[in-house]
Amino acid sequence: MQTWQLPEHIADILPERARQLESVKEQILAQFRTHGFELVQPPLMEYSRSLLTHIDDGLSLKTIRLADQITGWQLGIRADITPQVARIDAHLLMKNQGINRLCYSGSVLHAQPDGLLATREPIQTGAELYGCADTAADVEIIDLMLKTLKVGGLDNIILSLGHLGVFRAIAAAAQLGEAQSRQLLALMQDKDGNAVRRLAQQWQLDNIWIDALAALPELYGSRDVLDKARARLPQLTAVSQALDVLAQVCAAFPEQAVHIDLAEVRVDNYHTGLLYAAYTPDYHDAVARGGRYDGLGAYFGRSRPATGFSFDLRLFGAYLAASQRPEAVRVAQKDYAAAKNAVDKLRAQGVCVVVDYGLPDNSGSLKTLVQCNDEWKVELSNGCFTMV
Repeated sequence: MQTWQLPEHIADILPERARQLESVKEQILAQFRTHGFELVQPPLMEYSRSLLTHIDDGLSLKTIRLADQITGWQLGIRADITPQVARIDAHLLMKNQGINRLCYSGSVLHAQPDGLLATREPIQTGAELYGCADTAADVEIIDLMLKTLKVGGLDNIILSLGHLGVFRAIAAAAQLGEAQSRQLLALMQDKDGNAVRRLAQQWQLDNIWIDALAALPELYGSRDVLDKARARLPQLTAVSQALDVLAQVCAAFPEQAVHIDLAEVRVDNYHTGLLYAAYTPDYHDAVARGGRYDGLGAYFGRSRPATGFSFDLRLFGAYLAASQRPEAVRVAQKDYAAAKNAVDKLRAQGVCVVVDYGLPDNSGSLKTLVQCNDEWKVELSNGCFTMV
């Protein structure tokens, strides 16, 4: 191994792309602010139990752990910022009994990548709304998610919707155990309704639950899936409520391309109800994900309704136009002391000024700060001058 090599699925961000990402990050955070979301910056590392690794097997496998050299306790490097924001809402902002709108943008680190093409150091960026159980809060968050993706240069977004309440209601009515539910969910990801039916028959479930579970992998597609679901699924109150929530969200976005999948439940274990994600035709996975995680704050002493979304800011680099470095003004090293007031004035105006040491550099500047008639002026490449 060479000293310049980086670990697998870890990469530097070089100047051009760094400019792209910082620029779009500023725009996204500005948009969050105009929608009432306040920025929080949780630490990169904290006690692993506070990162909720004990409630989510997937999150636990992603989390890199180490021993605290001060206390000896186990620390974790965050793999997901949402548990940290839930802690902030529940504990540090507990004086506010109403709604907290919070946002963030920061690196997370994964022990294993999510896929062959995935980075192990995403820049997780997102917005979360605590304290409102109404579906209107989900609509607000989804609307913000769609607007945010447009800022990042993504078009032709497909909004994917699901709801954990449908499967959980049927599983509860059929009296399935947790291990049985996990087996069925794994089969449902492959859209294999026949395999679901065979497994449910092996467990000797009642036919009404066998038919319902086998129907879920087939209930995906456009908005009319909701009507098909009402016709094929048992009349359970929780199922009807979940379908009503999905119908409300669909109605809130009449012009938006929507895909509904009642068997899509590949989420973190802390999610509790409505699920949403955004896809584009030219990317293999969701570009943003979100959903309901009511009660997550209970692990920190305050149970609250919550909904939010997040995405990896690094993904936007492939969709953004190239970001050119602002043209710089050179000042010769021998002139720098005498020209310092003029240099400071230019920099205060946002102009990039670099000291020319007579060596090649990466500034690409074609302008020079020169003294003319006791005044410092910027000489352009065509020989013209502008006043400082």
